[in-house]
Amino acid sequence: MPLLPRWRFMTDEAKALTKCVAVSAVALLLAALLLRALLPWMLLVLLLWGLWRWRRG
Repeated sequence: MPLLPRWRFMTDEAKALTKCVAVSAVALLLAALLLRALLPWMLLVLLLWGLWRWRRG
């Protein structure tokens, strides 16, 4: 069963909207994966920066 069984019957506007939603979903997925990979490093950097600021007074 195809994902979009009526693709050839859809209007050009509906096709464009579907493609736009698909591209947005892929972009959000990539951003989430990137954030998940970088989050521990960002937290470590923020913690070290906070400790450095606290020690400087």
